[in-house]
Amino acid sequence: MRLHASRLLVTMLLAFPTAMLPAADWTQFRGEGGLGVSAESGLPLQWSSEENIVWKAEMPGPGASSPITLDDRVFITCYSGYGLEPGEGDQEDLVRHLLCLNRASGEVIWHKTFQPKLPEHKYQGEGSYHGYAASTPTTDGTRLYVFFGKSGVFCFDLNGKQLWQATVGEGTNGWGSGCSPLLYKNLLIVNASVESRSLVALDKMTGEEVWRAKGINSSWNTPLPIPGKRNTELVVSISDHLLSFNPDTGEELWRAEGIHRYVCPSVVYHDDVVYAIGGGHTSLAVRTGGSGDVTKSHGVWRLNKGANVSSPIYYEGHLYWTRDGSTACCQNPTTGEMVYEERLQPGAGRIWSSPVLADGKLYYVSQQNGTYVVAAKPQFELLAHNLFQDDDSRTNASPAVSDGQLLLRTDRNLYCVGAK
Repeated sequence: MRLHASRLLVTMLLAFPTAMLPAADWTQFRGEGGLGVSAESGLPLQWSSEENIVWKAEMPGPGASSPITLDDRVFITCYSGYGLEPGEGDQEDLVRHLLCLNRASGEVIWHKTFQPKLPEHKYQGEGSYHGYAASTPTTDGTRLYVFFGKSGVFCFDLNGKQLWQATVGEGTNGWGSGCSPLLYKNLLIVNASVESRSLVALDKMTGEEVWRAKGINSSWNTPLPIPGKRNTELVVSISDHLLSFNPDTGEELWRAEGIHRYVCPSVVYHDDVVYAIGGGHTSLAVRTGGSGDVTKSHGVWRLNKGANVSSPIYYEGHLYWTRDGSTACCQNPTTGEMVYEERLQPGAGRIWSSPVLADGKLYYVSQQNGTYVVAAKPQFELLAHNLFQDDDSRTNASPAVSDGQLLLRTDRNLYCVGAK
């Protein structure tokens, strides 16, 4: 009965992606709706290597992808053999991994390995340091979908049997590949900006291509479905433009002036306004529902403040995000005015992972200096700073929220954090 109920919930949330229903499962990048917000409560405030650790599972290698959960299972990707240190190793040794773990204990249920299609991007320069397992898997409750860049899109049943494989392009980029696949109705939609400068929709049952939208340039973010008064729009942020498509057909609905640089953060929305931040220190708001070039007709505001990598969160009338230099930001979504800009202390260093919000708390995960828990309110308040004292490996992944616990990965381990 629980599995049936979980699948029903996934179906409901795909039809109504903003529905904030209590849910035990976290089935895609940034959770249900792709907004990074959970309705769950009772999440941990403090933890360490020993405190509030339900279980810890050693990973076969690093990865920037987030874990996802479904019923009694956790799914996560990793890589090994190459890309562990800049300028070292041989790409011939690169292996990708897909693991299924027991949700209650962290024990491995099954483990699959993949030989990549070579050559891949070289592991050199800070932009490539997120590695070769940066795309978060997704599930519709009966199947599991994984994206490995030029090596393709894979579909499995929940026991790890491969059902199909499809290619969305074979291009590479010095900054690597990192967009996560998105389920919408009977489609699996992939931002293949790196692989083919396209947005590609596949039939989720067969892997056959349904539509392809070209001209997706310098975009490393996951598209977001936004329900409108007349129809759902699929919005993605690319270099120079914010684009909206009909997710059923791939037809472009509108475009607006966007981020004039590469774009890593995914967009968020509230009501009929979509918010984007990106490289070049830019943030902006555009009203949905337009046609053609809507820069002047639907543009709400534009500000010379933004973040290179980490995605924002909308919550109770405010936008929250972090600048890469470890500054926590709160922004007025009506005007774009900054409400606060506060340095996280002790210094967070670089933050590439996207935050999540649950139980009135924002969880900001830094690469090397742990997780900062900040009150989700327009007055800055640092509630806790948490470190794994015996794990100094890097963290680029956004946490998952599940059953009142956090699933938080580093390049070395996957942790289940919660009250014991």
